[in-house]
Amino acid sequence: MELNTSGIIGQSTTLAGVFKMLSKVAPTDSTVLVTGESGTGKELLVRALHANSNRANKPFVPINCGAIPKELLESELFGHEKGAFTHAIRSRAGRFELADGGTIFLDEIGEMDLSLQVKILRVLQEKEIERVGGSGVKKVDVRIVAATNRDLENEVKAGHFREDLYYRLNVIPLHLPPLRERGEDVILLARHFLTKFCEKKGRQPLDLAPKTVRILQAYAWPGNVRELENFMERLSILTDGDVVTPSDLPDKILNQVTDLEEIEASETPLTEVTETQAKVSAATPSPEPTPKQGFAWPELADLEKLGMSLKDFLDTVETRIIDQALEKASGAKNLAAEYLGMKRTTFIEKLKKRNQ
Repeated sequence: MELNTSGIIGQSTTLAGVFKMLSKVAPTDSTVLVTGESGTGKELLVRALHANSNRANKPFVPINCGAIPKELLESELFGHEKGAFTHAIRSRAGRFELADGGTIFLDEIGEMDLSLQVKILRVLQEKEIERVGGSGVKKVDVRIVAATNRDLENEVKAGHFREDLYYRLNVIPLHLPPLRERGEDVILLARHFLTKFCEKKGRQPLDLAPKTVRILQAYAWPGNVRELENFMERLSILTDGDVVTPSDLPDKILNQVTDLEEIEASETPLTEVTETQAKVSAATPSPEPTPKQGFAWPELADLEKLGMSLKDFLDTVETRIIDQALEKASGAKNLAAEYLGMKRTTFIEKLKKRNQ
């Protein structure tokens, strides 16, 4: 059965890993905790989880725990009986009752008050709720999926989140990577949003200049997909020509793209060939390719011939592969990290060790 990704756009290896986990988890009733920075699309992922579950034909009920005052959140979640408080003129079902048989999505659960966390724990353990002002309990059959942009382990240590609830929620952890770690997905999404907004505004689709593409790939996108979408809407309004050039980009992006000089000089070699690299190149010449040629593993004799230790040899090989990734990515570190299947932060640390 083909996975229903509910409108999530992307082809990066990091997102493919998320989809693989999603396909395994969705058919179960296990509780899932989705983590990720703000703006990464956690609700879209949870909707995909519901759409691929056995509860897909039942209600999907989201609630943002950080957007509702804590004194009202209990009533929103569990409902209330008539007269339970001043303005309770009639009985009202809560989100858990509305989601019966389906999925309830507790977004930004890290914002929830400790007193309410106890009641969520009870629902997870007993599968029952009690309305505000009520005198009895009601059984509910719901799958609970929670999401947060906070580090709940740190919140537990700080005493802001119950440890028992954290472990109850974190049965299946599902992490949505930030946009800066999704490589070419940045441009895939940028073109998607740009086309959508141009169509909405009745103008011809805008194209992205090659240098603009490299700048967008190099920018870190702290607001993630939400920031990218809002920015593409702005470009669809403010760009005068048919092509988005670097001059159409705001200083915020240009000033934060530390690779800008590399982008300017993307036609020039990215690094000088070191003496050690030259030794490796000389010792391992590239033969003419043949249809059945395979990969030749280095041997101990190669190290002896080069007069190198294993560490020096591996460091040199890593440097060459990193340089090739940077060259293929035209200097965009985000994209180079994606080519290597590496987190951007790890990739940057490796470059820092080379004093780049």
